[in-house]
Amino acid sequence: MTTERSRSRGIPAAAFAFYDGLRADNSRSYWQAHRDAYLTDVRAPVDQVLAELDEFGPFHVFRPYQDARFAKGRPPYKEHLGAYGESEGGAGFYLQVSADGLMAATGYYAMATDQLDRFRRAVDADATGAQIAAIVAALERRGHSIGAIAELKTAPRGYPKDHPRIGLLRRKGLMASLQWPVASWMHTKAVVTKVRAAWEVCADMNAWLDAHVGPSTLAPEDADRF
Repeated sequence: MTTERSRSRGIPAAAFAFYDGLRADNSRSYWQAHRDAYLTDVRAPVDQVLAELDEFGPFHVFRPYQDARFAKGRPPYKEHLGAYGESEGGAGFYLQVSADGLMAATGYYAMATDQLDRFRRAVDADATGAQIAAIVAALERRGHSIGAIAELKTAPRGYPKDHPRIGLLRRKGLMASLQWPVASWMHTKAVVTKVRAAWEVCADMNAWLDAHVGPSTLAPEDADRF
């Protein structure tokens, strides 16, 4: 439980300045020179924000280092901080801080093959398909972007190209997100309220996904996440 002493005061301007600098000089020398700033101005404030959002967690904060094993020439450091939490039902909650501002996303960003099969069957069925289509349309009207890790260029095998919900069927996941450019409210406790609201308004989408898709039953290494 968050105490008054540890209550978040938001993400300081220095956090966004850190990533602005990293974007300009993504090098080991920059990172070493600004490592204390990362810990103090980025990681510590984000940890406090996540502590106040613990009903969506627990959260895992991703490592700041890029995995360059399979991509030669990739910059050594991620130009954002990402944190991920998962509900008991399977829906994920993602928060990202970068030089561009904040992003809050939720849903099933990348579905494993067994999840994708269940998702497509539910989208195809008239009752459940119409339900999720209406939920997604309502979120888009509220300003959420709807996305996924990827989508097919055409209909998945076994489904007609003129399916009334072909846009959903082509997706390999289902995620709703809000992005905000850097603003003064981010440097206050309002950041917790804004992120929580962005996730809570997606409750119907996540409930549908948890009910009709759910967690993957494949081995952990075969199941994708945010």
